Amino acid sequence: MINETFAKALGLTALNAPGRRLYPQHDANEPVNFVEIIGVIKDYNNNSLHEEVQPLMLRYGPVDATNNIIVAADTKDYQRLLKNISHVWQRNFPQTPFAYSFLDEDVQQQYQAEVTLSNIINAFTLIAIFICCLGLFGLSAFMAEQRKKEIGIRKVLGANLLILVSLLSKDFVRLAGIALIIAIPFAWWALDKWLQTFAYRITLSWWEFALAGFVVMLIALTTVSIQAIRSAVANPVKSLKIE
Repeated sequence: MINETFAKALGLTALNAPGRRLYPQHDANEPVNFVEIIGVIKDYNNNSLHEEVQPLMLRYGPVDATNNIIVAADTKDYQRLLKNISHVWQRNFPQTPFAYSFLDEDVQQQYQAEVTLSNIINAFTLIAIFICCLGLFGLSAFMAEQRKKEIGIRKVLGANLLILVSLLSKDFVRLAGIALIIAIPFAWWALDKWLQTFAYRITLSWWEFALAGFVVMLIALTTVSIQAIRSAVANPVKSLKIE
């Protein structure tokens, strides 16, 4: 069995490939051996997605030439499964030591660098968000203290909670918006460069950056609003009594 990529390299198709013979390299003093194509299977990537699909041949051979077997089992008792497989292996291949690995772990190893990078980015992102929230909270508290008398006067004159919160929050929202305008092009460029390392990759969509921007604005607005609401509901008499 060969895959579609191999058939294309040979100038064959799934219709005319069956029955064709392939002659591997051989010694002139040995009899000529060949393999016959019996079918073409669809392409699948058995390597990392960093690499394109390579020509693949699945060849039937004698039992004594077997060195790897893939076993699919629907069970959660892996210890018992491995024990049974070991007994079968030793019975059929007594000269070959039994060694095993789980396929999902083998696949995961192909992307270990990406997993490590993701963990690092997630950790630094959480730290950065925490530091930014502390900074925003402190700055909003300072601004609210500076405008305490203004807030008191506006509240006495009839300004409601929504107006006061909007008054204290709009400057921070504007700064967050400017930061997003600066950061999004750089983030798009960095992600696009990273995706170029994969032979098979997704395309970046605008809504992903819009969602990230919305989350950032929500975090900033929530952080600032906590202090803004606290200042807006304060008794204006206390802030104006010294006047």
